[in-house]
Amino acid sequence: MKNKKQNRRLDPQLARESELYENPIPSRELILQVMEEHGVPVKKLELIKILDIQDDEIIFFEKRIRAMERQGQILINRKDVLCISKKINLSSGRVMGHPDGYGFLIPEDEAMDDVFLSPREMSQVFNKDRVMVQVTGQDRRGRLEGKIVEVLERVNKVLVGRVIQGQGVTVVSAEDKRISQDILIPYDLDLNAKTGDVVEVEITTQPSFRSKPMGKVINILGNYSDSGIEIEIALRKHNLPYVFKKEVIKEAESFDQEVKEKDFKGRIDIRDLPLVTIDGETARDFDDAVYAEQKKDSWRLVVAIADVSTYVKETSMLNESAIERGNSVYFPRRVIPMLPEALSNGLCSLNPHVDRLCMVCDMTFDLNGDITKYKFYPSVMNSKARLTYTIVDKILNKNDQTLKKEYEKSYKDLVNLQNLFKLLSKKREKRGAIDFDSTETSIVFNDKGKIDFIKPIYRNEAHRIIEECMLSANVCAANYLLDNPGDGIYRNHETPSEEKLTNLRDFLLDFGLTLGGGSEPTVKDYGEILKKIADRPDAHLLQTVLLRSMQQAAYSSKNLGHFGLAYSAYTHFTSPIRRYPDLLVHRAIKSQLDGKNSKIKNIEAIALHCSTTERIADDATRDVESWLKCYFMQDKVGESFWGTVAGVTGFGLFIELDDIYIEGLLHVTELGNDYFTFDKARHAMVGEKTNLTYRLGDRLEIKVIRVDLDSIKIDLGLIGSQKKPSKKFKKSFIRAEKSKKKIKRRKKK
Repeated sequence: MKNKKQNRRLDPQLARESELYENPIPSRELILQVMEEHGVPVKKLELIKILDIQDDEIIFFEKRIRAMERQGQILINRKDVLCISKKINLSSGRVMGHPDGYGFLIPEDEAMDDVFLSPREMSQVFNKDRVMVQVTGQDRRGRLEGKIVEVLERVNKVLVGRVIQGQGVTVVSAEDKRISQDILIPYDLDLNAKTGDVVEVEITTQPSFRSKPMGKVINILGNYSDSGIEIEIALRKHNLPYVFKKEVIKEAESFDQEVKEKDFKGRIDIRDLPLVTIDGETARDFDDAVYAEQKKDSWRLVVAIADVSTYVKETSMLNESAIERGNSVYFPRRVIPMLPEALSNGLCSLNPHVDRLCMVCDMTFDLNGDITKYKFYPSVMNSKARLTYTIVDKILNKNDQTLKKEYEKSYKDLVNLQNLFKLLSKKREKRGAIDFDSTETSIVFNDKGKIDFIKPIYRNEAHRIIEECMLSANVCAANYLLDNPGDGIYRNHETPSEEKLTNLRDFLLDFGLTLGGGSEPTVKDYGEILKKIADRPDAHLLQTVLLRSMQQAAYSSKNLGHFGLAYSAYTHFTSPIRRYPDLLVHRAIKSQLDGKNSKIKNIEAIALHCSTTERIADDATRDVESWLKCYFMQDKVGESFWGTVAGVTGFGLFIELDDIYIEGLLHVTELGNDYFTFDKARHAMVGEKTNLTYRLGDRLEIKVIRVDLDSIKIDLGLIGSQKKPSKKFKKSFIRAEKSKKKIKRRKKK
């Protein structure tokens, strides 16, 4: 063992620690190194002696030890003995619960497989809690299995749930069904909540092996029949920040409500340029305005974007709040904005006929649709019209004379935008960018705030015009960041994984389709498939499988290109009112325009955070729509529908019902008197005895047999189908299974 003084002098991170502290304490690396050399678990007091920790250093050393414990690097037992986690086969991570009571550890070590946690282990934690787990072996399915040795972090301090009246106590069932434990509430702490009430509960006693979780009701939100209750549930279930702090609102309202002459300094005045906004009918925050002009041998496109960065400074409360939210969340009938209304719908919104500060991307295209030059500059603009996609489409493609007359001043400019779009559209096709023309839906509400009916929404040409304008500006922004020194943030979409490509090829083969490109298909190869299936009745479902084979797009400080759009570099510049990464890109471009290197603190952490908040927003809005659809189907139990298989899982088929655009589950036990095997690669269920095969796109007649609003489930029963046993599919399935076994045997060797 080296002597104490030598230990401190040989700290591998001494230089780093000296920069941070006047009297540096031992680094994490040195602490782990000394514990490793010690060979056995070490008492804290002994470690203090080994590392020569002085009395005035002990408080800081204790903090470091606790931080290492929280991060899962070490474990401290009840006798104050320290162990290196990896030495005793411990892994830290987040718990992911399952409605049936069991769960999994999602390890922080990405190279490690998930660890199964039994219902008994899960009884002491809530979903998303951070824990230390010891791997104890494998379960009967061959999965790693473990036991929780310590809870590192309790993240569920407040939960939203529904009251079930108990005896002696009030019982609350959590709305997050990944939390399977009921919460017990003493009668004197339930605010007189009634059975069926949706409540917020503050957890006063966390779950353990010995006891159920305890809590107190802090807010009664209403009941399931109340208008908007589904959003109140989703906001709390997903921990979305939905109330601005008073200081943030005050800061947003502190600016002049109108742009003044003094604000024009250092800006190019383009108020005479006939810019217009084109958005949806219900939009209230207008990020972008556009203008196109045809010249002798070129095109000019001006994309003006709200200059949010002028008002939201890096050190402001507004910025702190915007980072936390990451993005706006768009629920049916309600928006949770990233910025307070004074900015999002007011000073930053490019409303018609008012002066607004903006950042401009001014582009020149040649007659082939290539960008020959571009420039960014801060500006002041004045939108000449607030148009909608429907209005523009009627003017350009439906020859609506009334609208043409109403917007005659903008007509020529709209025609220019249309002609430029046609040029860019050809360029897009040549580039091979994927264009998934999926059918979206819109919920129409009744006066009680519940679904009246659901209707399909089809993208018209006006949507595509704006999309191409935004794509062009975003590409220019990405290239500008790459061409200039300093930090930037990019929107990356990586190539599909090898496993997903293999599964996709197997699936397409059964439909007589082949994905080109060998082991490294390009986006053009995907485009060729989309062309081939365009007129097929099952095109929508085949598109879905193609889409699922791809990676999710994400933000990063490193540019990795965008596979789906076929761009070598891409970012988000065009929506700073509703996306924080766009705001960062604006700051970076402004900094570079001023001749400075853009520096963004914790840029990779912010990029990861914004990718996460985007996923959370998607999950929350999906939950709300699912809840509303489930509520809508309550009085449809017993009714029959025709539908299409839209998804296949190991436990059954998801059926999209005709005309109402709602999915329900046809459980595997409802498929018939046979054992069905799930073929993941081919998105199919195959009967072992009958060879009967159900797969994506199949048409089935079903009836609604159960609707459970608590678990947000619509269960279906099979009435009939026109299906017959598929010997060909059965043979291909057997071949695929044999192939998988061969691959596994090779890997073992």
